[in-house]
Amino acid sequence: MRVHSDEQKLDQSTEKVLTRRRALEGVLSVAATATALPVLSGEAAAHFPTALAVDVQPDNARNFIDLEAHDSVTVAVSPSTVFENDGESTTFEPTERAVRYRFGSRHALEGDGGARPVDDGEVVQLNDGHGSGSEALALTFPVADTGFDGGEETGWLYWERDESGDHGYAGVDSVRVYGTDTSNRKLLDLLRQLVSVDDE
Repeated sequence: MRVHSDEQKLDQSTEKVLTRRRALEGVLSVAATATALPVLSGEAAAHFPTALAVDVQPDNARNFIDLEAHDSVTVAVSPSTVFENDGESTTFEPTERAVRYRFGSRHALEGDGGARPVDDGEVVQLNDGHGSGSEALALTFPVADTGFDGGEETGWLYWERDESGDHGYAGVDSVRVYGTDTSNRKLLDLLRQLVSVDDE
């Protein structure tokens, strides 16, 4: 009887240790996941912090892009103050930097996607609406490479610090992207076919 009681105590003690171990492992696992998530989700943001002053379609107040009518889209990059990793600030002068830009949807820019400028751009004077303006670099990008498919609300511009393309700065502006009419026509044709089948 005593042996049985001792075995019960041993089993209970072992179960408590295992329960504590499982709980500890669970806490450590949650902590590790919580620590890893910001690193993973913030990886692209850390490599391309949003620092550039950009204006998509500067001659168009609504910044609209028609995927069917527009072959290209213009993005103007103005001088901006950026902060380096050491906390020091510097001025990003687009007319003095290498032309290493990519433009498009945020999804398209992941990896090394997005549209590249068709040339080195041109220096333009942007009007700030108060009778003065600033010098900016106007770049032209082929719409077909932007990754837009209609309905996007933001257009992203990445500037690559070096040839590796892994680091640099980002800029974002609101856009109104309209899809092609082709998909609408296909949907209309499909609806007509369905209606005609029902009538038969």
